[in-house]
Amino acid sequence: MSDELPALPVTFRPGRTRAVLLTAAGAIFVVITAVALLLPTLGPGERLSFVFTAAMLAGVLGLLSRPKVVADESGVTVVNIAGKRHLDWAEIVQVNLRAGDPWVFLDLTDGTSLPALGIQPGIAKQRAIEDAHTLRMLVESRSVAEPEQRQG
Repeated sequence: MSDELPALPVTFRPGRTRAVLLTAAGAIFVVITAVALLLPTLGPGERLSFVFTAAMLAGVLGLLSRPKVVADESGVTVVNIAGKRHLDWAEIVQVNLRAGDPWVFLDLTDGTSLPALGIQPGIAKQRAIEDAHTLRMLVESRSVAEPEQRQG
């Protein structure tokens, strides 16, 4: 693990998980569509419903592959499955990835915690640990919050 900060902007994303999800999405779409076209007993409406179902399944897998965390000069943008939130550097108190956590959690100055699904130890645990460490170093180096505000 290097203690050198990367140049901004930097994007953290579960690459292997994303590759598996997008590959599965493509394969599912192709297989179900092929089945729809090859079954001689299906009518046009039924074929269309097969293709629509395949597209819906591929779309869900595409949504699951969406999470990322982007750090730039203005702060951190967390893109999760169904939402996106931009945080100024000073809003982030701490970056946490504890043993057993499914992804990184960002502790915020308002007392809440925001899950950041873009850094998750699922398939690539060591990569997630390195990414969490890098994001933690970026937060510590760029936060402009007063020390007493960060502790309380």
